[in-house]
Amino acid sequence: MIHGKGETFSNEQRIQAESETKKLASLIASHIREDGTNESSIPGLYLNRYSRIEPSDYLYTMYWPTIGMVAQGKKTVKVGEEETEYGGSKVIVVPVAIPVRMQTIQASRTEPFLGVGVYLNPQKLAALIPRVFPDGLPKAKSYRAKYVLDSQPELIAAISRLVACLNDRQDDGLLASLATDEIFIRLLRSPIGVHVAETALAESGVRRIAEAISWLQQHFAEPMKMAELAQRAHLSESSFRAQFKSVTSISPLQYQKELRLQEARRLMLTGEYDATTACRLVGYISDAQFSRDYRRLFGSPPSRDIAKWKPIESPSVMQADANKANL
Repeated sequence: MIHGKGETFSNEQRIQAESETKKLASLIASHIREDGTNESSIPGLYLNRYSRIEPSDYLYTMYWPTIGMVAQGKKTVKVGEEETEYGGSKVIVVPVAIPVRMQTIQASRTEPFLGVGVYLNPQKLAALIPRVFPDGLPKAKSYRAKYVLDSQPELIAAISRLVACLNDRQDDGLLASLATDEIFIRLLRSPIGVHVAETALAESGVRRIAEAISWLQQHFAEPMKMAELAQRAHLSESSFRAQFKSVTSISPLQYQKELRLQEARRLMLTGEYDATTACRLVGYISDAQFSRDYRRLFGSPPSRDIAKWKPIESPSVMQADANKANL
């Protein structure tokens, strides 16, 4: 179970939570030896490891509906202008897919950042909701794009049991499925359980926004027609704008813009596309507008930003190339 703002742990709970977190860190470390994010053999479970901090640059990516936990180290997550730090015995819960900026701020070779995430499964959640809320789902008062909260030892232990299933080669998925159910039940029983439940209910406001987000992700290069997008969510245009920003922390237009810019950056980093081509492929008409938006998000214009990610050749390599050219 998760404690929200205003709720406190007893000393015994804190000690137990720290102990469970260390056990989880050990499990994660045994299954991921190299830096990066790895999807595991258990559907919906992924592991993170990073052995150095990012000094200045954010990692720009999509955060899918997830419950995640840092077992060792610290990270910041920024959505729009809202930045949150989490680590230790805390979990982050993201109900809908959102573009984020992340930065590892505590990690080293001897004590790397170690994290774990479980994707929220609407079908599993929908099956569990009537059992967790037999008298009906209470009405949610407000929404956020992400929730970072203290975690009780029981939830940490449930996450550990899921990761431990990676050790059992004889398990046919049954134990992993039961461990996932336990995680979702404890999440639904938490102070933000109602918000999580709404992601799985077809007629809820969060689910309607999630469906609009899904459409945007597939059609971000197309011109946005706000009225049509609101109609897809079965909301008036004004209600759609307000609910979208409440759930994601950014406007529909900004959401589309970040999708476009992240994809343009990815295309250019492959080395197959220049800025003008990438600009057109993601839906921009004006090169100047693309450059302004790109610089506003990533801090540098496209050419300078992409150049800093290219490997720098050593003087010996450059001299060898020059010698070849002179032959």
